[in-house]
Amino acid sequence: MLKRRRFLNLMAAGLAGSTLPGSVQAASFARKRLAVVTTEWRYFSHAWHMAERFLVGYPRNGRWHRPPLDVVAAYVDQTPENDLSRRRSEEFGFPIHATIADALRCGSDQLAVDAVLIIGEHGNYPKSEFQQTMYPRYEFFRQVTDVFRQDGRAVPVFNDKHLSWKFEWAKEMVEISQELQFGFSAGSSLPVTWRMPAIEMPPAADVTEMMCVAIGGIDSYDFHALEVIQCMAEHRRGGETGVSAVQALQGEAVWRAMDAGSWAAGGWDPVLFEACLSRSQTLTQPETYSHRYPTPEQIREWVSDPIAYRIEYTDGVRATMLLMNGLVGDFTFSARLQGQSEPLSTLFYLPPTPNVTYSAELMAKAEETFLKGRSPDPIERTLLTSGLVEAGCQSLAKGQIRLETPHLDVRYQPI
Repeated sequence: MLKRRRFLNLMAAGLAGSTLPGSVQAASFARKRLAVVTTEWRYFSHAWHMAERFLVGYPRNGRWHRPPLDVVAAYVDQTPENDLSRRRSEEFGFPIHATIADALRCGSDQLAVDAVLIIGEHGNYPKSEFQQTMYPRYEFFRQVTDVFRQDGRAVPVFNDKHLSWKFEWAKEMVEISQELQFGFSAGSSLPVTWRMPAIEMPPAADVTEMMCVAIGGIDSYDFHALEVIQCMAEHRRGGETGVSAVQALQGEAVWRAMDAGSWAAGGWDPVLFEACLSRSQTLTQPETYSHRYPTPEQIREWVSDPIAYRIEYTDGVRATMLLMNGLVGDFTFSARLQGQSEPLSTLFYLPPTPNVTYSAELMAKAEETFLKGRSPDPIERTLLTSGLVEAGCQSLAKGQIRLETPHLDVRYQPI
C-alpha cells in the first residue's frame, strides 16, 4: 500500500503544471525541503491554517494546488492537550525536533532545508507592560539565523503576522535578512484575500484620509486592520514615508471622536465611516429589522468597548483604525482621494472556516518566497505595521496619549 506521503508526492507530480503566484510554474522547480517552526499546532491555530497547506495543498484559481515543498522537520514550542503536531508527524513522516537548530539541520551538523516557515501565534506566553503577548517570533528568528551564520548558508523565511511585539527587534530582523541576503516575507492574510469590489489604490493617488472598520482586540486583530490600511496606503503618491504620531482611544473617547465630525476636530470623516459600514456584510441590525443604517445611539449600545487608532503619516495623510465588536464582523476600508467626490471603498472578504481560503492565499505568498528566494511584497510594510501595533498598545497603556513616533520613519515603494 502506498504511504500517504508518497501518494501526495505522486499527486503533486501529476499536477505539476498548476499555476503559482507570479506566473511561477511548479514544474520549474525541484521539490524543496521545508522546516516548520511554531509555537503550537492545534485545530484553528495558525499552524493548522498554514503549515498544513504544505502537507495537503490548497485551493488556488479553481484547482487544488500542491506545493513543490516537503515538510521534513518541525519544532513545536508548546503542546496543549489538543495538540495536532504529533499526529501530523506520524501521518506525514516528518520528525519533531527538540530544538530549532536540530529541526533546520534535520539532526545533522549542517543546514538541511531549503526554506523555513515561522509561526509565532497562539500558545501560553506572558504579556508585556503594554498588554502585548510576547510571542517568541524574534527569538525563533534569531535561532534560525544563528544556524544560517554558523553553517554559512541562508534560505528564505516566512514569518506569520507582525515581526515582533517590540519594534526594535522587528527592525533588527529586517536588517539581518538584508545582511545575510535571504528572502524574507511576513504579514497578514488580509491584504491577499478577495476584495469586494476588487480594487487597488490607484497608483500615485493623492490620498488625504483613510479608514478601516474591523473586529477583534489590540495586539491581534488591530494588526490585520493596520495591514488593510497599509497595503492600500503604500500606493499613494510618493510611496510610503513613515508615521509621525499615533494616538489610541478607547471607550467614551471613541464616541466623542465619532461625534466630532472631522479629523481636525479630533475625530474622522463621517463619510468614510459610512462607506465602511455600507461595504460590510455583517452590519448589526435591530431585532426583527434589516436593511437599516445604525443610529449613533444604536452603535453605542451594540459596541461595549470601542478602540480607535488615529495615525498621522509624515506626508500629512491621516488614517483611523476602528475595532467595533458588536457592530460589524468583518474588515472594510475607505479613503478620500483629492478630486473625487465619492470615497474609494471595499470589503476585505474573509471566507468562513474550515477551509479559510484567505490563509491559503497567504501561504501562496510564502510559497513564492520559498521558490523565488525573494518576497513578493515589501517586508517594510509589515515592519511599519508591527511598529503601529506597538505604538497603539503603548498609547492606550499610557492613558490614551498621542505618541510621537520618529522611529517609524519607514520609507519604501510598493512592489
